[in-house]
Amino acid sequence: MIDVRWKAFLFILSLSAVSLFVWLTTSVVIALLTFSSILLIYLSIQIHGLYQLQSWLKRPILKDIPEGFGLWEDVFNAILKYERNNNLKKSDLNSALERFNTVANAIPDGLVILSATNEIEWCTANAEYQLGLNLATDMNLPIVNLVRNSHFIAYLYNGVYDEPFKLKDSRNTEAILEIWLIRLVSKQKLLICRDITQLEKVDSMRRDFIANVSHELRTPLTVVGGFIETLSDMEGAVPDNIRSYFDMMQDQTTRMRRLIEDLLTLSHIESNTQPPEDRLIEMSSLVNMLHNDAKALSNGKHKISLDFDEHLNLTGAADELLSALGNLVSNAVRYTPEGGEIHISWQPRNKQAVFSVTDNGIGIEQQHISRLTERFYRVDRSRSRETGGTGLGLSIVKHILTRHQAKLEIRSTLGKGSTFSAIFPESRVIHK
Repeated sequence: MIDVRWKAFLFILSLSAVSLFVWLTTSVVIALLTFSSILLIYLSIQIHGLYQLQSWLKRPILKDIPEGFGLWEDVFNAILKYERNNNLKKSDLNSALERFNTVANAIPDGLVILSATNEIEWCTANAEYQLGLNLATDMNLPIVNLVRNSHFIAYLYNGVYDEPFKLKDSRNTEAILEIWLIRLVSKQKLLICRDITQLEKVDSMRRDFIANVSHELRTPLTVVGGFIETLSDMEGAVPDNIRSYFDMMQDQTTRMRRLIEDLLTLSHIESNTQPPEDRLIEMSSLVNMLHNDAKALSNGKHKISLDFDEHLNLTGAADELLSALGNLVSNAVRYTPEGGEIHISWQPRNKQAVFSVTDNGIGIEQQHISRLTERFYRVDRSRSRETGGTGLGLSIVKHILTRHQAKLEIRSTLGKGSTFSAIFPESRVIHK
C-alpha cells in the first residue's frame, strides 16, 4: 500500500506535469484554468471524504464504514482495520471478564471491592446474598450505609486488619460471617466474607464440652485437695517417710485446679458473643494495681519499674483487661530470673495506646513467637511446670484483646529478654 504522503506528492507532481504540458501546447491561461479545475475537483473529493468520516463518527458502526476514494480509501481502510482489531480485543476482554466473573462467583466466599472511600465498586453474587447487597442499585454507595453494624464500622475505619471480624447476619440471627479486609493498590480494599455458622456451632460444642468437663472435674478435685490438705495439717496423720508424696499430690492438685479455672475462663470468653462493655477505665489506677501485683508476686526478687501517661484512658471491660494485662505482667515475673529487671509501660503511640511489659529474662526463639497464643503451647514444658503455667494464659490474653479490637505484639531475643505489648485502637483511646 502506497503511503498517503506519497499519493499526495504524486498527485501534485502529476498535476504540475499536466499543467506544464498544457502551457507548452496552448497558453498560460488555459494551463492555469486546467490546474485550478483539477485542484478544485481534488479538494471537493477530499471535503466529501471528510464529510463521510464525520457522518460515520456520529454512528461508528463497523459494517457502515464508507469505502472512500483516493486518499480517503486508505484512511477508511486503516480505520476499518483498527476497528476490527479493537473489536477482537474487546471480545477477548469480555471473554476474560466473563471467565473471571464465573470463577469469582463460583468461590463460596463473598468478594467485594471497596474504593478508597469505602464505596462498593464490585461484588460477587455470594457477597450480595451474605451481606444483603444489590450491585445494580448499590454500586458506588458507601458500604457502611448497607452493613449497619457499629463494630463493623469501627473495624473498617480502624485500619488494622490483622485479625478477621465476626459479623452476625441481621436477617438471620443464627448466621455468622467472618470478614477479612485486604488492602489493594490505589487505597482500594478487598472485602472477603465467609459463612462460618457451622464452624461456630462445632466450636461452640467443643467449648461447651470443655466447660462441662472442667466444671465436673472442679468438685472432685476440690474434695481431693481438701482431704490432702487436711491430712497434711493433721499431726501424725501422715508418716514422715511418705509426706513428700502428699506434698507432690497437693502441688499437682493445685496445678489441676488452676488449669481448670483457666479452661473455664477461656471457655467463657470464647462463648461470649456480646461485645465488651464500653465503660471508661481509669488506666492510672489499673496500671498501679498491676505494678503492685507484680511486686507482690516477685517478692523482692526483681527490679520492677513503671512508666505511664496518667492522661491516657480506655473504654472497655475493666475486669477483662485487668485479667489480660495482669497475665502479661505475671508471665514477665515468672520467666525472668531472680535479679532481673521488668519495666511496665502505658504510653500513646501515634493515635493508639500501648500497654507493654519488658523484661531482660531468658527470651524466646523466633520460631516459637507465632505460636505462643495457641492453647497449651509451651516453649519449655519443664520450665512451665516449675513456674506454675497452664499454657492458656496468652490464649486468654489474645481473646480478650480481640474482643476490644486490640492486638498482641511480641518481640523477643533469646538470652536478652522480651517485650509483650497490647496495642489498643484509636476508637478506644480517651484523653483527659
